[in-house]
Amino acid sequence: MIIEVEGLRKSFGSVAALRGVDFSVPEGKVLGLLGPNGAGKTTAVRILTTLLVPTGGRARVAGIDVAHHPGAVRRVIGLAGQATAITPDLTGFENLEMAGRLYHLGRQTSRQRAGELLERFDLSDAGGRQAKTYSGGMLRRLDLAASLIGRPRVLFLDEPTTGLDPRSRLGMWNIIRELVAVGTTLLLTTQYMDEADELADNIVVIDHGLVIASGTSEELKDRIGGDVVEFSVTDRSRFQVAVDAVSSLGDGSPLAEPAEGRVQVHAGGQGSQVLVEVVRRLDAAGAQTTGLALRRPSLDDVFMALTGHVAEEIGAADGTRRARGRRGGPDDGSGGQR
Repeated sequence: MIIEVEGLRKSFGSVAALRGVDFSVPEGKVLGLLGPNGAGKTTAVRILTTLLVPTGGRARVAGIDVAHHPGAVRRVIGLAGQATAITPDLTGFENLEMAGRLYHLGRQTSRQRAGELLERFDLSDAGGRQAKTYSGGMLRRLDLAASLIGRPRVLFLDEPTTGLDPRSRLGMWNIIRELVAVGTTLLLTTQYMDEADELADNIVVIDHGLVIASGTSEELKDRIGGDVVEFSVTDRSRFQVAVDAVSSLGDGSPLAEPAEGRVQVHAGGQGSQVLVEVVRRLDAAGAQTTGLALRRPSLDDVFMALTGHVAEEIGAADGTRRARGRRGGPDDGSGGQR
């Protein structure tokens, strides 16, 4: 295990951001760290990358204790945080060269690595331009390139695709896959359910500073069991009527999202029968719907079942649903970051 976290705790005054977190990551794998705002994801990353000192517990990266030997840890890791660590007035090439010098690579090696990474991230044509002229997607790629300047064994990506348009987001996914293919270990924090589903070998779900579930995407989905019947109510004034009509069907109460007019019924192992009964009851109640479908559980469903939170926040750039807690939780104390 190249990342080992045991009983990790971190408090900021009276706020407990992490309350005894345990997880591990095998070398060459991707761990997706999932959770709503304030869950403690970024706090965990900041401890593992030596930016914060834990209140208690233990964390090791590549066998090195992060609290006792932070300098040694920094030599084997890379970090791309939520806010890019790019100097706007420097060119792309100069930013990467400076990152190399900070890694003590020497002038010639730093310049060589800068050129290689600009080409790898399709930024060669923009390498001579000031970074403040870059688009959001270009800045993300440049920031990721800077995190790789020292050829890290372990790379920490804290919500790397937040705010990107769909094309840039898919491009970032491809870059992440390439890094994994050459043996880089990744810890990825994200609020995008499909991102974790697509990229992570294993997933750890954190809520209010505690690990509440872990496993592969399929293992987590199997915890829900059965199928999901989903539909949207076209006339919002009839929304509650539709919910009441199907409230006794399936396993547990239906998930109702009034803001989006969406209703989900967990059908257990009787998907077809529940689907037919949903149609019959909605028709009897005079509730018109669209998008009525039977599907396998998604990570969104897992998230809701585990935390009571709904993945409902809409990204402005691409309309992607993101996980957001309905009930309030304390800020994780990391300066407003998640």
